[in-house]
Amino acid sequence: MLIELDPVDRITADAVGEAGSRTFYLQARKDAQLVTLVVEKQQLQLLAASVVEILSRVGKETGQGPPEEQMGLDAPLAPEWRAGRLSIGYQEERDLLMLEAEELLPEDEEEAGAEEEAGGLGGLAEFGAELGVAEAEGSEDLESLEELEDLETEGGEERDVGRVRFWATREQMLSLARHGALVCAAGRPRCPLCGNPIDPEGHRCPALNGHRGSGEQ
Repeated sequence: MLIELDPVDRITADAVGEAGSRTFYLQARKDAQLVTLVVEKQQLQLLAASVVEILSRVGKETGQGPPEEQMGLDAPLAPEWRAGRLSIGYQEERDLLMLEAEELLPEDEEEAGAEEEAGGLGGLAEFGAELGVAEAEGSEDLESLEELEDLETEGGEERDVGRVRFWATREQMLSLARHGALVCAAGRPRCPLCGNPIDPEGHRCPALNGHRGSGEQ
């Protein structure tokens, strides 16, 4: 099933919850239609970087988008599903960016978990790394470049995969990238010795053989 907002009135991403246990959301609205997805922090970080990259390749001056105070999530916060693969591209004729998200199915989560146990990228890193960047004359070319039509299992049976497409201006996407980067950076502080996140209840640092540092109580 494909949900397409073309173009969006607004697009944003944000996190809800305490540092260390936040849930990240990607959200867009067109008129009265509000679409919300759950994403991973790594996906949002990669999305922000990819937007900046593709805008630099477009080579056009991008103005200011919505201000930071207008980038919060809209209610109700009712996500459609958790996103797996993300893809982004630019359509020159319309001067719009298209962000597509594909639903993360249970079998995808199981496969990612098995690869993680086997020492592969696994889970979040693998799905986050599948966010590609493409430029195309039209959406059909963009779709083929990103292989978005590949919705079949190994047995050749079509999978019932949810997909959404958000078409947005360069200014809207730049604001999304900036806000998303700020949201990701606002989590738990990092230990200066090992680089791992410091939890509110404390942090056992591998660099100190598992002992707590003086400033980590």
